[in-house]
Amino acid sequence: MDDEEARTRLLDAAEALFYAEGIQAVGMDRIRTESGVPLKRLYKVFPAKEALVTAYLDRRDRRWTASLRGAVSGAADPVEAVGAVFEWLARWFSEPGFRGCAFLNAYGELGTGPAAVLDVVRRHKTELRELLADAAGPGRDGLADQLLILVEGATVVAALDPGPDPARRAAAVAATLMRAGGGPG
Repeated sequence: MDDEEARTRLLDAAEALFYAEGIQAVGMDRIRTESGVPLKRLYKVFPAKEALVTAYLDRRDRRWTASLRGAVSGAADPVEAVGAVFEWLARWFSEPGFRGCAFLNAYGELGTGPAAVLDVVRRHKTELRELLADAAGPGRDGLADQLLILVEGATVVAALDPGPDPARRAAAVAATLMRAGGGPG
C-alpha cells in the first residue's frame, strides 16, 4: 500500500466515522482499524489527528460544494437557481445517515480549537455564501445573506428531523424573498 492509497482509505474511514459518531468520539486507533492502514503509515500520512480532521473536512467541502454547484449550474435564471439549491438540500436531507452539516458539527465539537480546522469551516461557509450570491444574481448581496440563513437553519432542523420538509419550507421562504427583491443589499 502506497501513501496515496493509505490517504484515501484513512479519509474514507475518517469521513464515515467522524460524520456518524463525532470527531472527539473517534480515536486514531479506530480509524486505523477501520481503514486497515498500519499505524506507522497512518502517522506518516497524517502526523496528528488535527491533520486528518482538516483533510477530511477539506475533501468533504470540495465534493459537497461541487455537487451543489452542479445542481445549480443548469438554471436558466436566479429563481430557478435558488429553487435548485433547496431541491438539492431536500435530497441531501433525505439521504440515509444524514447528520446535518459536517462543518457546523466540527465547529460545535472543537469550537475555535485547531486553527486549521476552523479555517476549513470558515472557508466552506464563505464558499456557500458565494454560491448563493451567484444563484441569487448580481447585486443581491443582502439576499445571499438571507438565503445563507435559510440554508443553515433548514440544515439544523433537518439534522434533528431528517427528510425533505425543512428544505421545502425554506424554499417557500426563499421564493417569497426572491419575489420581494431580496431585501437590503
